[in-house]
Amino acid sequence: MNSLIVIYPYQLKDAWEDAWVFDDEQAGLAQEPFVSGADKIIGQWVKDMPTARFGFKLIFSARPFPGYQHQLDWRREEYDGNWYYSAALDMEGWLCPALFKYFETAPASIYAQCQALLKKAIE
Repeated sequence: MNSLIVIYPYQLKDAWEDAWVFDDEQAGLAQEPFVSGADKIIGQWVKDMPTARFGFKLIFSARPFPGYQHQLDWRREEYDGNWYYSAALDMEGWLCPALFKYFETAPASIYAQCQALLKKAIE
């Protein structure tokens, strides 16, 4: 498995109250939603990124890497998913079993970086 994983979340308008979702064809995921607090954490991570709702790059890993901005720490398992805690935000979020498309087991910590995509025409 790769040490650094990249997905491109975006907001799906008019469904699930503007839910954050992502697609990953290689992992067999389409419009996979972030729910149960994970959506709120992402919203906080990108609140100062004006175009994030159209898509942004989310790089994540089970190990710290140069330039990581966020850390989530494992709390507990529930409903085949796992709860993670952001100390910086004092928020918890649940990551569904899709987590195991990227990790064999739930990592003790997840390190992440959010990057704006290059500006492109949105019509």
